[in-house]
Amino acid sequence: MGETRRRFDPDFRAGAVRIVRETGKPIAQVAKDLGINAGTLANWAQMDRLAREQDTNGGELAESEREELARLRRQRTEWAKERAELEMERDVLKRSVVLWVREAMGR
Repeated sequence: MGETRRRFDPDFRAGAVRIVRETGKPIAQVAKDLGINAGTLANWAQMDRLAREQDTNGGELAESEREELARLRRQRTEWAKERAELEMERDVLKRSVVLWVREAMGR
């Protein structure tokens, strides 16, 4: 029979991560004290760290990130135009092949 997965409520997760953050104890030690897997607690701590990093940025991009985003958007627009042109060329070639085949078969 398979094992059932334990589910932890968000308050427990937040508390466990807060213990790691505030006490400075190793994740393995806190996990052992709480009776949970160290990998699970490490995942929670990483998600918390990433969320905090996003919050400190305020959701705003740095100047270099804005420039990169603008460059990528311009490139995407250029590629979309190029793709549309290539699709038109492909369609013309398909039609010409159909006409050539019909002519070759004597229809």
